[in-house]
Amino acid sequence: MLIFPKNMHENKNTSHINRPFLGFGLGLRTEHYNSILESKPAIDWLELLSENYMVAGGKPLHFLDRIRENYPVVMHGVSLSIGSTAKIDKDYLRDLKQLADRVQPAWISDHLCWTGVHGQNMHDLLPLPYTEETAKHVAERVGIVQDFLGRQILLENVSSYASYVDSSMTEWEFISLIGEQADCLLLLDVNNIYVSSYNHRFDAKAFIDGVPANRIQQIHLAGHHNHGDYIIDTHDAPVIDPVWDLYAYAIARFGAVSTIIERDDHIPPLNELVQELEVAREIANKIHAHKAASGHAK
Repeated sequence: MLIFPKNMHENKNTSHINRPFLGFGLGLRTEHYNSILESKPAIDWLELLSENYMVAGGKPLHFLDRIRENYPVVMHGVSLSIGSTAKIDKDYLRDLKQLADRVQPAWISDHLCWTGVHGQNMHDLLPLPYTEETAKHVAERVGIVQDFLGRQILLENVSSYASYVDSSMTEWEFISLIGEQADCLLLLDVNNIYVSSYNHRFDAKAFIDGVPANRIQQIHLAGHHNHGDYIIDTHDAPVIDPVWDLYAYAIARFGAVSTIIERDDHIPPLNELVQELEVAREIANKIHAHKAASGHAK
């Protein structure tokens, strides 16, 4: 069932926004290299995990070079650690920029989080305290990264399983503040919103209503594992109906936003993910048709 915001036609930040729209894509995974090259599936674009290709050569870059001849790509990282108090890793930024120069992505994204301390990468996306001090710290670091790369970056909201007693605002207020201070863009992970809203008992729609529509440039969809009292973001299962409903709510507010489905474990054949991606396309098309019809009715 599609759920529309009550004020969908009154929202000032939807139809007029001039954002690049790539359509509907998938996260590029090694299991699908050959299928993509052989069948050229009906997907519009691909998101690659930056760290997998920040290498001097080898098969990953070989396949990526061939695949991007047919599909636009964007770069999505997991190791920028933009919220860390450690110095920004200039070697990492240099390698990231070198990859961007090679593949010419439509944009570059990473996560609003920290990933380790004292040079130790914990390989997890850890949440930050939602305070003005933290927002200022992150915004300053985003500025350094954007100056180095010569472009705006996108920051993604993460799934969280713990909170900080020092937090003085909601997650969506925190993200919005960073976007404004750093003049960066946002990657809205709808599944992460659902997971965190379940774990922390907040209204997922309030999150979507609370972020600036003009900064939303991409949407992620994924699956998770519900343990009853809490949800773990696993990216190993199909998108569930409540997340699809939340996606419909987001598209109704934001308009056309480039969307992908992520799958990182229990990866099915490519055609199954392409079929699942069609659900996102159908939802978005219905939302746009509904808005167009309502506009004409006025």
